[in-house]
Formats: sequence, C-alpha cells, structure tokens
Amino acid sequence: VKPHLDGMTRSELGTIITAGMGTIASTTLGLYTLLLQRDIPMIAGHLVSASFISAPACIVMAKLVMPETESPLTLGVDVKPHYKRDENLIMSIVNGASDGLKLLGGIVALLIAFLGILALLNLGLGWAGGLLNGLFGWNVRWSLEAFLGYLFYPLTLVLGVPPSDALAIAKVIGERTVSTEVVSYNHLAALISSGALRDPRSAIIASYALCGFAHVASLAIFVGGTGALAPSRLHDLSRLGFRALLAATLACLMTGAVAGTFYTGSSLLFGR
Repeated sequence: VKPHLDGMTRSELGTIITAGMGTIASTTLGLYTLLLQRDIPMIAGHLVSASFISAPACIVMAKLVMPETESPLTLGVDVKPHYKRDENLIMSIVNGASDGLKLLGGIVALLIAFLGILALLNLGLGWAGGLLNGLFGWNVRWSLEAFLGYLFYPLTLVLGVPPSDALAIAKVIGERTVSTEVVSYNHLAALISSGALRDPRSAIIASYALCGFAHVASLAIFVGGTGALAPSRLHDLSRLGFRALLAATLACLMTGAVAGTFYTGSSLLFGR
C-alpha cells in the first residue's frame, strides 16, 4: 500500500491501521494454537475462523469510528500505483536497506516511548493504590490491566460470556490492551487448565475476542511503521492512532460476539 499512503484520506489511513491491529499474522497463529490446543483440540480452526471474521469487522468499525468526510482519489476510478524503479541492483539493495532501517527505527523508537509511558503509569497507579490499600485496609490490585478488566466487564456479558466467568474473561481482554495477546492467551490457557472457567462457552468466545493485535505495543508498531513509509502523513497517523486502536478492539469484540451467537457446543468440546 506504500504508493497509496500519501494520497489516502484520513478515514482510509485509519482503516489500514485498524485492519493491521484487529487481525493476526499466520506466524503468530501457530503460537496461539500451541498454547490452547491441549484443552481446546480444535482451536486452530477457530483461530482461522476468527481471522476471517475480523477482517470485515475491522473495516466496519473503522468506518464507524473514523467516518469518511473527504473524497477518496480511488472512488470510482481504477488507479494503478506508480512504483519507482531503481536503476540497477546495487541501488535497489541500498534503497531497500535504507527503507528497512527507517521502518525499524520508527517502530523501535515508538515502542520504547509507549511501553515506557505505560510502565510509568502502572508504577504510579500501583504506588497510589498501595497508599489507599494501607489507609482503608483494602486488598485491591491497582494497575491499568485491572482497571481495563472492570471496564470490559459489561462488554463480556454482551458477548455472551456467562456471568460466572465474565470478570475473569474481562480481565484477560483488558490485559491484552496493555500487554499483548500472547500474554492474554497464556493467561487464558492457565484459566482453562486450572478449571477456573465454569463454561466452555467462555473460553471459545475469549479465544475469538483475543484474536488480534489490538494493544498499545501494536499501536506503536503500526503508527511508527506506516509513518516511516509515508512521513508526510505522520501528523494524521498520530491523531488517528488511538481511534484506530479503539476500532480494532471493538472489531475483536465483534468477532467474539459472532462466536457467542453461533456457539452450539457440538464441536467445541474441551480436551481432558
């Protein structure tokens, strides 16, 4: 999409980022399968299904969160992208290496900045929460993950997760937003193995809802990477980043809702 980035509308640019964060790569799908296959033997099929469902869900949510207000250059026109051709093999290698270095630099810089800010916020929240716990005799875990878990609680009920499992699943989804989906899938596998989830439906819905890169680290990767490909759009990308993360998160939740709607239990039995 590099030849199109400079001419895209803000809505189109936001859709590109949303689609990246709301889906997963085939390379990571194998890792998630390994984490859950022992307890959910058919998890590979479910994750592939989630990937197919999430793609159109991302487009829908991106257009709802970032509606089109401009006139796209490609509207009703068959546009052929112009690719700049290098003069020879050496120039091709040099330009490729240079572009790759810019891409990597943008991603690494934003990852360090975003994750550093998150760690600082968690540290401050934990310190303030510790004072409140000591003052009032509470035993509350103060962190961004825990806060987002409570925020996602009503949404997990809407997805179809039984109330007995809703808080645990909400915390797993909230954890994905701050950490990564790898951490959340690992936590989900631990919940299933320990028998903490009372209904198999909960694990299936969660496995669909977690199937996406909708987290802060991914936001840094896609904004930094896309900004390196199209430096002129960095201002727009910075304004669209968190809205795209919201759209991607809602798209993943929509995928979980589809799983909850069509869940029958006939072919989704846990392995014991």
